[in-house]
Amino acid sequence: MYIIIVGGGMIGGNLTEVATRQKNNVVVIEKDQEIAKELDANYDCLVINEDATKRTTLEEAGIEKADALIATTEDDAVNLVVTMFASDYELKSLVSIVHNKKNAHLFKEMGASVVENPELIIAQNLYNRVKRPNIHDFMEIGDIAEIFEVEVCKESEITDMTLEKAREKEILPKDVIVVALMRNNNIIIPSGNTQIKPGDYATILALNEQIEKAAALFSTKTN
Repeated sequence: MYIIIVGGGMIGGNLTEVATRQKNNVVVIEKDQEIAKELDANYDCLVINEDATKRTTLEEAGIEKADALIATTEDDAVNLVVTMFASDYELKSLVSIVHNKKNAHLFKEMGASVVENPELIIAQNLYNRVKRPNIHDFMEIGDIAEIFEVEVCKESEITDMTLEKAREKEILPKDVIVVALMRNNNIIIPSGNTQIKPGDYATILALNEQIEKAAALFSTKTN
């Protein structure tokens, strides 16, 4: 995939690492000369040390043949101008970071997908790691649910039990769904007769009011 990344800061730099590691054809536009030099030295991609708010810079980056453009700068105004220019081209994917949620509708009106306030997302993630140390990863689903990953404890009540049996005994709440299990580096899409094993990493979908109970069920020793 041909990807143009605008901004090589913390988010753009990490995105560049991910995209190049996945063997994509990546072009990074970064206005700061020192950051541009560092990206050029560390990643297998084309780095353009120019102002991305100039249409000619996007053309130099090959936007006419690009599959996707991702705007990652810390300035919503810059990201908005880039998105406006990019919307004139037939990109399969146009994505931008939006730091002020009040600006999100402007990006959406131009057909861009937005990631709102990444700093708040990081802060929430850090807080959840403290509040729920047994949860390894999570993603909010609107304001009503979360998908999270938790390691199954050997002594937990549900260990070695099938999901069907856990439902029958009302151990597994009805508003909690085991989406997947990672076992010995293999993904298992569970059915009713799937057994939960110690050391599994369970990906769970739960309504907000069931999150604490579900996490404890899989990761807490039985009294």
